[in-house]
Amino acid sequence: QVQLVESGGGLVQPGGSLRLSCAASGSIRSINVMGWYRQAPGKQRELVAVLRGGGSTDYADSVKGRFTISRDNAKTTLYLQMNSLKPEDTAVYYCNAGIVTDWGRAYDGWGQGTQVTVSS
Repeated sequence: QVQLVESGGGLVQPGGSLRLSCAASGSIRSINVMGWYRQAPGKQRELVAVLRGGGSTDYADSVKGRFTISRDNAKTTLYLQMNSLKPEDTAVYYCNAGIVTDWGRAYDGWGQGTQVTVSS
């Protein structure tokens, strides 16, 4: 079984910072691409940032220069450093990972989501 657990969300004032974490655990052989998505009320889920196995990254235009995606050396914990937060960043943030399980099966994993609210 594979689990992705996010943490680090909360309420922050505009201009503030938060760091989200996503810990992967379970029967994992390897993790390839990992990413962060978000979904605001009444909107579709959108990609925020992605980190590929080779280290390349991509960001949504709306967060470029403000958010940074990274991963720990063990490659089982994903981070999203969010700076200069804006009210429009308010959403539930989800971690996603492309995982190969110990049994060699591909698994598209999702976390339960963590709420980020940017408000004064």
